[in-house]
Amino acid sequence: MAITEIPLCVWRQRGHSFEFRGQAIRYWATGQGEPLLLIHGFPTAAWDWHYLWQPLALRYRVIACDMLGFGDSAKPREHEYSLLEQADLQQALLQHLGIDAPVHLLAHDYGDSVAQELLARHYEDRSEIASCVFLNGGLFPETHRPVLTQKLLLSPLGWMLGRAFSREGLAKIFGQIFGPQTRPSESALDDFWSLVNANGGVRILHKLIGYIPERRAQRDRWVSAMQRGEVPLRVIDGAVDPISGAHMVERYRELIPDPDTVLLTDIGHYPQTEAPVQVLQHYLAFRENLELPPQQLACS
Repeated sequence: MAITEIPLCVWRQRGHSFEFRGQAIRYWATGQGEPLLLIHGFPTAAWDWHYLWQPLALRYRVIACDMLGFGDSAKPREHEYSLLEQADLQQALLQHLGIDAPVHLLAHDYGDSVAQELLARHYEDRSEIASCVFLNGGLFPETHRPVLTQKLLLSPLGWMLGRAFSREGLAKIFGQIFGPQTRPSESALDDFWSLVNANGGVRILHKLIGYIPERRAQRDRWVSAMQRGEVPLRVIDGAVDPISGAHMVERYRELIPDPDTVLLTDIGHYPQTEAPVQVLQHYLAFRENLELPPQQLACS
């Protein structure tokens, strides 16, 4: 299965903008068919999906944005960032694009929490979700193991650490959380850093990190939504991720009825960039299974 990289400079040229609560948001949309919303993680951006973008667009209408405070979108310094607001943003983007059909979700990391919120809203009749696939993320606060930098950003001195954060700091973290054989190239690190640093991004990292306590506050509501079982779910997870790898999947299997999980051996926290072919294969298999007709009972 061929996978083609989209260089960041090309990706940026293909983006569009819309306004969300007075802030400029960059987004991408292409393809036809059922809407598939891709939701990125912390601290990166929608470009995380660039390997999967074209193959998925051959089958679906693929949509993604840089969330508020991320990538090339606005990063207001005095803003109080919230996962709930990011879910509002995703719904506003769908409305902007005129999409009123049920939406499939493919999410990663921070984006998993946004997807969990959208899933909870589905059961509250505030959104329509057709399916959801989670990549490595903190689905359960009790299994989330943040790296030291994340812990320090949560401290009272987090604002100082954020301002001092650098490409070298990002490279060090990525060296810890990617698989041993799938770490990003120096060029890819330059691109990731460009997105983190755009629009003064390092000055708000300590504000964005508030998603960690917010996850704890919403934990029971989000887990209950996953346990309902009416929306098809799958987890595709890099097993050696120290933040939310195999140990998170073990907890998922304990708590979620009839769990559908895939573990990717030797892959870390960013499976969509470390092992895009495998992620694509497992995602398409999940979608194809949804489309199978129900078995007919033989009559005599």
